[in-house]
Amino acid sequence: MTDASTIHNERPAADDIILYDKNPATKIATITFNRPDHLNAPTADARLRYADLLHRANVDDDVKVVVIRGVGSNLGSGADIPEAMEMEADSTNRTRMRELRVDDESAVNFPPRGSFRHGATLTQWYANSAAGCRSLQEFKKISIVEAKGYCYGWHFYQAADADLLISSDDTLFGHPAFRYIGFGPRMWTWAQTMGIRRFQEMVFTGRPFTAQEMYDCNFANRVVPREQLEAETDKYALACARTRPTDTVFMQKMFFEMMKQSQGEYLGSMLTGLFESLGGYAHPDAQDLMLDEDTVSGGINNAVKDNDDLFPPDFRLSKSGRRRAD
Repeated sequence: MTDASTIHNERPAADDIILYDKNPATKIATITFNRPDHLNAPTADARLRYADLLHRANVDDDVKVVVIRGVGSNLGSGADIPEAMEMEADSTNRTRMRELRVDDESAVNFPPRGSFRHGATLTQWYANSAAGCRSLQEFKKISIVEAKGYCYGWHFYQAADADLLISSDDTLFGHPAFRYIGFGPRMWTWAQTMGIRRFQEMVFTGRPFTAQEMYDCNFANRVVPREQLEAETDKYALACARTRPTDTVFMQKMFFEMMKQSQGEYLGSMLTGLFESLGGYAHPDAQDLMLDEDTVSGGINNAVKDNDDLFPPDFRLSKSGRRRAD
């Protein structure tokens, strides 16, 4: 049985994983993912801190542009999956309650396993900007994501939601959930930003797309060599900070938000939450890799690596797997 305190204490504090800095002179703030030894995977608490920082920056008149980047070789490979699996196995549901921002988790009875609400409560929460998943959608300042290395899962959401995306030429984009679960919250946004045909290819094959492919389908604004990435991102941030008054930016963002909502962005968030809630009823075919307690106990990294090797090298999710010959 998983203990809630163990889940919380084993991992770094949220303010160590998500760093924040601002420069009132330029009106540029920076959010930095700082867990390079775990491919910058945010914990549930870190995602909540990320949402809170964006809310703060939204209100702060010293901020006009937010740059989002990662320490080390990668932007990030998505959420902390072992933590998520441990939280699902936690019989007290206290860690899950904390993620849902329930103040007194001991006084609330979480919906039981097997109920529709058990999954729906969490997946519908991911459509809320306070959850740290779609927070950039409601952000009224300019956001720029700097992508490098892996840009998977939760980090891929941030790349889609940002106003601008500057990428190094070695970046891979995608979501492991397409291969191991079949869908991810907020798929509508990727279909909008990538175009439905290219996104369908990503979903049905599970393969990651290169930076050049993402540029070709109008997802990325710029693709540059890794050594030029930070300077290129800073150039864009400074130009955005100098162009129009912050009030004008706020109005511009309202225009784009209304346009996205007319195309169903929030509806898509709710719809894919419904699919995730029903996902437990999907019957696996033989040899499918299922992310369950048995997988975690046997070593999730090894299971994912072995499954990755079943695919052609250029369809594999890991860079080491892509380098290995058949």
